[in-house]
Amino acid sequence: MHYQDERTTGCRVSDSWSYRGLKTVILENGVVRVTVLADKGADIYSFVHKPTDTDFMWRTPWGVRDPQKTVPPTGSPQSAWLDFYEGGWQTVVPHGGYPDQVYGADFGIHGDVNLIPWDAQIVEDTTERVSVTFSAKSLRTPMSVSKTLSLNGVSPTLTVEETVTNEGEEDLDIVWLEHITIGPPVLSGQSRLFVPESKLLSHPESIDANSNLEPNFSGPWPNMNAKDGSKLDFTHIPPKEDRSLDMAYMTEMKEGWYALLNEETGIGWAVSYPIETFKYLWYWRNFGGGYGYPWYGRCYNAGLEPCTSFGNGGLKSAQEDGTALNIAAGDSVSVKITAGPFTGSGTVTRVDPNGNVSF
Repeated sequence: MHYQDERTTGCRVSDSWSYRGLKTVILENGVVRVTVLADKGADIYSFVHKPTDTDFMWRTPWGVRDPQKTVPPTGSPQSAWLDFYEGGWQTVVPHGGYPDQVYGADFGIHGDVNLIPWDAQIVEDTTERVSVTFSAKSLRTPMSVSKTLSLNGVSPTLTVEETVTNEGEEDLDIVWLEHITIGPPVLSGQSRLFVPESKLLSHPESIDANSNLEPNFSGPWPNMNAKDGSKLDFTHIPPKEDRSLDMAYMTEMKEGWYALLNEETGIGWAVSYPIETFKYLWYWRNFGGGYGYPWYGRCYNAGLEPCTSFGNGGLKSAQEDGTALNIAAGDSVSVKITAGPFTGSGTVTRVDPNGNVSF
């Protein structure tokens, strides 16, 4: 535990918290407060814009659960993850997507580092800047992951500097996914999504009975074919009454960024990331259409998730289509991601690598 200066102004950080039995770290300044579940994947559980009391992270209806106090009712490789999925932002390494077996190891959905405790160390603690480094090792591959979260001054932008290292003695493939899920109030039928010029792809097959998108579609942003023959403009967010559940992907971007703006409130969420590593932006569209376990029609959220690889099929699928990220034995891959709120109106034309939003 770090016995930090108990400031009430400027940048602050504390690792002295517990939420529902899980070690929790809080970073904040005068504009934003970021809550990280160190004991559960170093997930960013909450990201609050203080002036408007807006939390951008979507929450599942069942929320945070302490695995020490829960007996999973099944050994299913999919439901074991979903039972403990609280929403928010997960770092997904080394396997992103549906369950499969790779390198002789069984992987559940989105396994495995976001289901385990991470070490947390406060590395900077001043009124001008706070930083915390979180680190963990994969259970089923020799991959280690570290990420340093930082806030500066009165900036609303969180900087995430992340590194994945192959500590094995053989070259290995991974899927690396930043599983960021946004919900109300910023997400609504009055919201618009902005991305750079890109290619728009749908999943190779319908992922749900309530999928609206034509499978295996490919075309320029922002229009996609629907199953009923109509065109869907992806700049517009459907309301929950749309009752659809789909997966789509954006790729071949000139820059890595996106911005989601609620035009009714003027409050938005922006993320920038390096396309050299994250060549795809996954778009999980759960607009009230997920029925049965675990959604039961209750959920309205958008996952906008930078990823190394195409498709939700998992690591083996990414190896087969040539989009897995290979890390040589002993090598590391590092990225810088920025994320945070913004306010304004009009068309977002760019989010630069430092998180600044242009209209």
